[in-house]
Amino acid sequence: MNIAIDGPAGAGKSTIAKKIAARLGYIYVDTGAMYRAMALYIVRLGIDPKDAEAISANCNNADISIEYEDGVQVVLLNGENVNQYLRTEEVGFMASTTSANPDVRKKLVALQQKLAASTDVVMDGRDICSVVLPNAQVKVYLTASSGVRAKRRYDELMLKGEQCDLAKIEEDIIARDYQDMHREHSPLKKTEDATEIDSSYMTIDEVVDAIIEMKNKVIQ
Repeated sequence: MNIAIDGPAGAGKSTIAKKIAARLGYIYVDTGAMYRAMALYIVRLGIDPKDAEAISANCNNADISIEYEDGVQVVLLNGENVNQYLRTEEVGFMASTTSANPDVRKKLVALQQKLAASTDVVMDGRDICSVVLPNAQVKVYLTASSGVRAKRRYDELMLKGEQCDLAKIEEDIIARDYQDMHREHSPLKKTEDATEIDSSYMTIDEVVDAIIEMKNKVIQ
């Protein structure tokens, strides 16, 4: 069973996907962590982030997968648990570069599809329904108004003690939506066979229940 969730930034995709996976006992595929693992692989090879040719030439030698050990997600790079290395500044910087590389995207999509073919997964992102899991049994386009998404982000930052401007956050979200929808490779879009869920006035549990109900109908 594959559950694919697409949608704009701040719609709550990762939160929802993780809760669904926990409720159903599925694997939540953290695609962002997979891109960071690829970045770590490129960093370890000593490749310059600007050397797109070298990145393309070497990315196919990385095998990246996700497993769970004692309820904790483990990212494996060529069989090694690399969780502790994924959040460094160097890896984050490399990931922002390598994730835009078409060959890296192609390789990681293939690895994500391989994972989804062998186990029950929940996956979220910008192009999961359209590119990564086009044959998923459950496809959701999760969205919310830009104002609601901005307020969620604002509240999150305020809880961390960070001062921020709500209007500026919404402005950034609208700009990111445009960028995601108009990027050259795998733009954000709602596929015809995806069910749109607007979470603006729904609780997290209500959204989770709605998607699990969709899954149950497929099984019936």
